[in-house]
Amino acid sequence: MAGSEVRAARVYLRVSTDEQDLTRQESIVAGARAAGFYVAAVYREKASGARPDRPELLRMVADLQPGEVVVAEKIDRISRLPLQEAELLVDAIRGRGARLAVPGIVDLSDLVADSAGVARIVLEAVQDMLLRVALQTARDDYETRRERQREGIEIAKRAGRYTGRKPDLAHHRRIVGLREAGMSIAKTAELAGCSIAHVKRVTALHRSRAAQPQKTS
Repeated sequence: MAGSEVRAARVYLRVSTDEQDLTRQESIVAGARAAGFYVAAVYREKASGARPDRPELLRMVADLQPGEVVVAEKIDRISRLPLQEAELLVDAIRGRGARLAVPGIVDLSDLVADSAGVARIVLEAVQDMLLRVALQTARDDYETRRERQREGIEIAKRAGRYTGRKPDLAHHRRIVGLREAGMSIAKTAELAGCSIAHVKRVTALHRSRAAQPQKTS
């Protein structure tokens, strides 16, 4: 529509490990466009939400322009950090003049902008409270999952059934195949949907195994 203001969004997609797939979250990009946003960039990350030093997250925050919106699947995609660190992250986003558009987060920004005096103060306090609750819930869920994982490992160890995390062999074969086809490490990481570090680990493991002498009968 002529004269209408363009709303720009930056979409952040995250999973916790190299073995997980970002494909399910890709629909968020189409959803943002369908909601009327111009998608300025999409940031794809494979790292724990409990890490503050995620490269793509930091790049996104640095790229943010005033008036832009950060779009994510859920608040835990943005952060599973302890509350104080999570609030610093949100402050960094707001400090760039941007805001969050995440399901489950009540966005009162437009109401705040149209309000003044006591009403504005109350709306800002309510929005901050709801955001704090969401950030703390994401952290609590992370802690609960970790505790259950630790308990499960301990039980398995005591029963003599713990063998560690099983590698994704199909994913490993894809990485090895791409490398043997002449793909660079960076291109392999892009095509396999994993990090460069993971490609290097899998490649080194494959070469180590290939170098081992074969047993003869």
